[in-house]
Amino acid sequence: MNHADAERMQAVMAKLGYASTDREEDADVIGIIACSVRQKAIDKVYSKIAKWNKWKNKKNLVTFVSGCVLPDDRQKFLKLFDLVFDMKELASFPAMLSQYGVTTPISNTATIYEADMAESAEPATAAQKLKYAGVRPVSNVAAAPQTWDVKPIYNSSFEAYIPIQNGCNKFCTYCAVPYTRGREVSRPSADILQEAMQLINDGYKSITLLGQNVNSYGLDKKGEELSFAELLDRLGQMADDSGNEVWIYFTSPHPRDMTRDVIEVIARHRSLAKQIHLPVQSGSDKVLIRMNRKYSMDRYREVVSWIRELLPTATLFTDVIVGFTGEDEEQFESTRAAMREFKYNMAYIAMYSPRPGAASFAWQDDVSHAVKKERYAILTKDLEKEAIVHTEKMKGHTVRMLVRGKDKKEAYLTGHTEGKIIVRFPSSDESLIGQFVDVKIESVRPFSVEGELVKQTVEL
Repeated sequence: MNHADAERMQAVMAKLGYASTDREEDADVIGIIACSVRQKAIDKVYSKIAKWNKWKNKKNLVTFVSGCVLPDDRQKFLKLFDLVFDMKELASFPAMLSQYGVTTPISNTATIYEADMAESAEPATAAQKLKYAGVRPVSNVAAAPQTWDVKPIYNSSFEAYIPIQNGCNKFCTYCAVPYTRGREVSRPSADILQEAMQLINDGYKSITLLGQNVNSYGLDKKGEELSFAELLDRLGQMADDSGNEVWIYFTSPHPRDMTRDVIEVIARHRSLAKQIHLPVQSGSDKVLIRMNRKYSMDRYREVVSWIRELLPTATLFTDVIVGFTGEDEEQFESTRAAMREFKYNMAYIAMYSPRPGAASFAWQDDVSHAVKKERYAILTKDLEKEAIVHTEKMKGHTVRMLVRGKDKKEAYLTGHTEGKIIVRFPSSDESLIGQFVDVKIESVRPFSVEGELVKQTVEL
């Protein structure tokens, strides 16, 4: 979830005269936009910095780490990286480099890495990854308020991410975000609308609003700022009136703060994508209480009922944690029941891992790794059974999709529908990347579909 941070970091580096490189071994300054939420991502950070520090025996190299970092990890990083700083200090990054003895790099190169919790390309996972991205970040996270004034260098000509809110007030017991990002702060709506309008005018096809809890937008500035529903309404109207085809998404909402008027607004505007990511985390009220999620399954069920009523064509995605402290078989079965009841199109399933700084770190991690793996596998199979029902309904129909790039399958292109269902079709025409096209679906899998490009006819 570090996309917005990385794009703004790139902008600062570019103004210093740095050019990006796809080869980390060519870099003079190399860094990581990290996320401490999962141990797996942090382990990969240690692996990278160990390699980079060995390179210092042969070349001059400055290393840095920023992003969402817990105090415990930060203390360890201070001994390994040359520069460790918060994204709130991004404006001071040039001065930090200067104080470290780095001159203006007119012809030097810089590389940015990310440790993130991005949505996995593999189904039913939310495992963190460390991705070498050059200056093409792949995760989505809201930038700290001090970074909002930095104009980003967008890494795509058709997809963009707009941070609208930073921080979190929820204090879920398994989560470290409130300790690394601080309390919730809303970005001025005027700035958000201005950035969105520029992107729409520039022909961007997909825009995603970012925040730890996007639907709490404006709650920290009651009476002074728009609500999330009002912000979406203005964005939707703006996009609809532009005459351009654009899909506007948001991530991530919190079930406690989701209101019916948000769903009503999405239903009202064609440009607001009919796709909702609503994290459930567990189907057991007892586990939700231990997680401090602040909603019951009945409350979650009410929100889903609004979605099904007002957005009948919308896809529904979720996040689930298996093996949370104290989760017994009965509570896990409640999560399985939720998977069947809500019939998700996609779920990002993670095995619980304690993180220093989060409240649950002090609790006994009493569900064995073997049991976590078993529950992960069971829930994945449950998800596949529900997801295939949705994709089967697409067979024989023509769907609108945004082409995002080349597929792993030779001579195929791939992208997704408005509901973020993956679509692939045979074509080597790379000019289609970044464009909307129609594809007739011929075969399906639980989380993806495949078909033939529908040729567009031009009237003379």
